[in-house]
Amino acid sequence: MSSQELIKNTVVGILKAGNKAEDFLGNTLKAFDLSLQQFNVLRILRGRKGEPANLKTVQKRMIHKMSNTTRLIDKLIDKSLVHREICEENRRKVEIVITEKGLDVLEKLDQQIENTEIEILKPLDIEEQRTLRSLINKMTLKN
Repeated sequence: MSSQELIKNTVVGILKAGNKAEDFLGNTLKAFDLSLQQFNVLRILRGRKGEPANLKTVQKRMIHKMSNTTRLIDKLIDKSLVHREICEENRRKVEIVITEKGLDVLEKLDQQIENTEIEILKPLDIEEQRTLRSLINKMTLKN
């Protein structure tokens, strides 16, 4: 196999693996009427431990950078999983906070997501998972 074919096949393999992981996670989230992007926003907000986040902060931490974060937040507000607050120091600044209902949904999802992640990585032993994590870090930290 030429180096060009290796590059192409490797990139295609990475894309296929990513799609498979997204499909698995999407199926788990379907029962909770959440998209992967909405779930990502909820986890970002939970990680802030009650501290509000603005849109820019959420966007910066998103896995899918092309997501329409405003639309995602609106849908989560409609589901009462997050709410918006006007910043007291700067009234033009909007802050987003996860609600108790949002925290409850994540708590119910935690074990199911963990089981799904285990299923995704089932073909790999622990050492292979460590190697994969190291290689992914190497790729994502360079770009």
